[in-house]
Amino acid sequence: MLARSACLAGVGRTEFSSDSGRSTGRLALEATVAAATDAGIDVAEIDGVVPYPMGPSCEDLMGLLGLTGVRFTAVAQMGGASALAGLRLAAMAVEAGAAENVVVFVARNGRSGTGIAQRVKQLAGQEFRLGLEYPHGLSTPAQWYALLCRRYLHEFGLSREVLGTVATTMRAHAQLNPHAQMYGRPLTMADYLAAPMIADPYLKFDCCLETDGAAAVLVTTAERAADAPHPMVRVLAATEGRPAPADDLANREDPFSVGLTSAAPEAYARAGVGPHDVDVAMIYDCFTFEVVQQLEEAGFCERGTAGDFVLGGNIALGGSLPVNPHGGLLSEGHVAGLNHVVEAVTQLRGTAGERQVVGAEIAAVTGWGDLGDGAFALLAGDAR
Repeated sequence: MLARSACLAGVGRTEFSSDSGRSTGRLALEATVAAATDAGIDVAEIDGVVPYPMGPSCEDLMGLLGLTGVRFTAVAQMGGASALAGLRLAAMAVEAGAAENVVVFVARNGRSGTGIAQRVKQLAGQEFRLGLEYPHGLSTPAQWYALLCRRYLHEFGLSREVLGTVATTMRAHAQLNPHAQMYGRPLTMADYLAAPMIADPYLKFDCCLETDGAAAVLVTTAERAADAPHPMVRVLAATEGRPAPADDLANREDPFSVGLTSAAPEAYARAGVGPHDVDVAMIYDCFTFEVVQQLEEAGFCERGTAGDFVLGGNIALGGSLPVNPHGGLLSEGHVAGLNHVVEAVTQLRGTAGERQVVGAEIAAVTGWGDLGDGAFALLAGDAR
């Protein structure tokens, strides 16, 4: 292993709730300090900052922490995929020698503060959206992404039971995670089916949570990570991709070809592993169908077959590819998927408790953003 190989040495998070009672700056500070402490690194040693584009800025965090030695900053503009794309930027900075200790963070009051109605106005192609889609009521991610789900149903068939199984599986996993917003609130298939319609075919529990909270990860060199308190987690590969056109969803020649479609094969090639080598997957589950779609576009299933894969129990703990043991965006919390990276590190360290995937050595993490932007990372535990 090269000394400058990028490793995840520390992870941190706040509680996830519907009302944090404090500013996003305060949340960012808490998560960052927790990540640095977890890595055994003094906060003053942070010399790289990668924020989420919708939240506190680099300068905000630098001021709050009194950082004076920052020599690398960057922001990925990929909507919900920005956090994972931010991990890629951090890894590139470390490997290039542009920085030694880079923090990637997301802090939001997504429930009590800026909800989805405010955030969608930052999506791509707003001139088109405002002039054509909004006047006809097509104005939320649930509506836009429901188009993809409906098209998939037309092309391949998709039962309500598949979507319900994704929702109930994520909720079952959250019952093993005291940190999850939905901990102590189990969901049955009957509950799922009785929920109100949001945007056909999406019911209430097909949609992810709105969350107040923050998460942060500390990326450093393999040389430095070797001295950290926990086993190092290596970034084998991190990639990103965008669909064509990137600013529109409804007029694509292939509606199912998204950023992940090109990002995942590139990551496998760079890492020298394949989908069959992955032990646990963190899928950006903004909606239940996106678990189905991303399982396929990330190479775990052939297109049109993920429904049967889900119904076969494969994404549950104990299945062939456990997905989101922490409960995901659907049941743990929504901090733009950076909590997925935190869970991947936890799993690869072997410290996930009741939800631990036995023998987990390689984790895959996906990011989904805007109108299909995608990011993909392959992480490996120290044993590999």
